[in-house]
Amino acid sequence: MRWLQEDRPDVVCLQELKSTSFPEKEISQAGYGAIWQGQKSWNGVAILARGREPVETRRGLPGDPEDQQSRYIEAAVDGILVGCLYLPNGNPAPGPKFDYKRRWFVRLQAYAAEVLDLGVPAIMAGDFNVMPTTLDVYKPERWIDDALFRPEVRKAYSDLLEQGWRDAIRHLHPDERIYTFWKYWRNSFERDAGLRIDHFLLLPAVKPWLRSASVRRTPRSWPSTSDHAPVMIELEIPSEAN
Repeated sequence: MRWLQEDRPDVVCLQELKSTSFPEKEISQAGYGAIWQGQKSWNGVAILARGREPVETRRGLPGDPEDQQSRYIEAAVDGILVGCLYLPNGNPAPGPKFDYKRRWFVRLQAYAAEVLDLGVPAIMAGDFNVMPTTLDVYKPERWIDDALFRPEVRKAYSDLLEQGWRDAIRHLHPDERIYTFWKYWRNSFERDAGLRIDHFLLLPAVKPWLRSASVRRTPRSWPSTSDHAPVMIELEIPSEAN
């Protein structure tokens, strides 16, 4: 709530709600409409829109009707399709959790290709639990066998980009070391020993509208805060696109 009041973002994608309840009243009082899908103790995703109601277009990633984990929700906001996702962590790897992560990634690739074929402006944003390159991780040699950095998941992320999606941070900051997540222990934030695992992927129709992409580090320094910092992009949307 403090971050919403300070930065007043137009659209917000949240992951890891870890609850079957949601503060809809407080969110509404802050000026936001919301859609959300929770899950007891784990996962959970939400999309907020300032001054309007996001129009839900999908709840859950297609491809496996047996998968009940709350990891994907999607809405139309001002003519843009916004997908909010929380990709599985996958640790320990190898193992069943890593196998699930890889299957989920395959489903995401298939659905992302469908969205691409629609020809509409679209964004996929959230916690991908992937460090795409060595530039995205402090001390990469320590993460070689981690499920967030294994070659299989880095290749899966690269395949999304090969479809035509663009990584907003890397599009504007191709060579800059930027992190979005810092563990709570060993003064990781203070030492800037972080990871970049939260990404905005844009379709080609949206890329020309991109004006900035950054990480809002200040909220990560607040007491009892998340171990993730808000990743923010700014779009200049032409009037004819609305």
